[in-house]
Amino acid sequence: MGTDTVRTEADDAVGERRREQRGWYFYDWACSVYSTSVLTVFLGPYLTSVADEAADTDGFVHPLGIPVRAGSFFAYSVSLSVIVAVVVMPLVGAAADRTGRKKPLLAAAAYTGAAATTAMFLLGGDRYLLGGLLLVVANAAQSVAMMLYNSYLPQIAPPEERDAVSSRGWAFGYAAGSLILIANLVLYTGHGSFGLSESAAVRICLASAGLWWGAFALVPLRRLRDRHREPKPAGEPTTPGFRQLAATVRDMRRHPLTLAFLLAYLVYNDGIQTVISQASIYGSEELGLGQSTLIVAVLLVQLLAVAGALGMGRLARAYGAKRTILGSLVAWTVTLAAGYFLPAGAPAWFFVLAAGIGLVLGGSQALSRSLFSHLVPPGKEAEYFSAYEMSDRGMSWLGPLLFGITYQLTGSYRDAIISLVAFFVIGFVLLARVPVRQAIGDAGNPVPERI
Repeated sequence: MGTDTVRTEADDAVGERRREQRGWYFYDWACSVYSTSVLTVFLGPYLTSVADEAADTDGFVHPLGIPVRAGSFFAYSVSLSVIVAVVVMPLVGAAADRTGRKKPLLAAAAYTGAAATTAMFLLGGDRYLLGGLLLVVANAAQSVAMMLYNSYLPQIAPPEERDAVSSRGWAFGYAAGSLILIANLVLYTGHGSFGLSESAAVRICLASAGLWWGAFALVPLRRLRDRHREPKPAGEPTTPGFRQLAATVRDMRRHPLTLAFLLAYLVYNDGIQTVISQASIYGSEELGLGQSTLIVAVLLVQLLAVAGALGMGRLARAYGAKRTILGSLVAWTVTLAAGYFLPAGAPAWFFVLAAGIGLVLGGSQALSRSLFSHLVPPGKEAEYFSAYEMSDRGMSWLGPLLFGITYQLTGSYRDAIISLVAFFVIGFVLLARVPVRQAIGDAGNPVPERI
């Protein structure tokens, strides 16, 4: 009888964990449409056109009296959102770890971002300042929410399950991004038959991402549960402002191997993010491809990233996450080298390049997240994932800078795209030097049989 009771309790615990995991997947399903439809496809060109409407005869807009080229306004708004996120994430992460109440903070961040994205429907005429403000709020809120979301991973999945759970989360996100992008493309390309102007169609596409985000965020918020912690002693001060970021960094210095992994991730992820952001420029400016071709290529990346994330999750079970990530960095290098030789005006070969990117994109990101989760000291999940998220978003300016400088010096986008190989080569070398088993043990976590 006692054995049956123990077995029932164990089965209940497994069932509860699976329920949380399924709810966790749905946050990727909810928020990834923002990254795909809003940031990658529609907002940049549309906000630039709105800024153009407000520009003076020299092509400048003047937010807060500062002269800014209309074509640069979107990029500057993204940069400002990163700065805001870098300031806020350590504060929220430390608060989440200190109180154990991640879910209310996740809800606040998610619905702030969803509301700002939905309000992008109002971006008509010359309202570029409203567009910049909504972009800053939505992007910063997305970063904070993703930090909290990622920090749940070590709590809802034991070490042997994390690669698979993380990969499924990325797959859910890419599947949702693909589904909404297809619907948006139908609306955008056929806006006339729906009785809509092009501007109205774009604004509906933007707002629909916010509505989707808010609706499906309800699933993880219902299923995830907080792990409450003992309150801090009454006399122990909290750490405000930038001092919290400094405190997090000081604490991470006690785990140098975790920092070594984070450095490797910073380098190769910068390359990944730059390829994502600059591939469309390479396709349009160097290869002479049209907007419809580029959008189809983005959709192809999204669809294949689902298979790539799941497939690389299986490879990680057989060969370990570290080896699989290293293999993906080799694949990234080969893909960029092939991209250098792509002939102009040949959409088919650009689609092949997009397929290569899609197959390694989701898996390399999913496995990096799950591997890092093993290196986080227990009780500091949100705080450490704030540093991870800052590496993901806050430092992704080095690659675009190298891309821009290379183009400025050579006048060739081919040279600019091949320069990004350096991030994958250096990232490979840095990651290969990290003894992950020792790093996991030093962080105070159990070492999986295969990692």
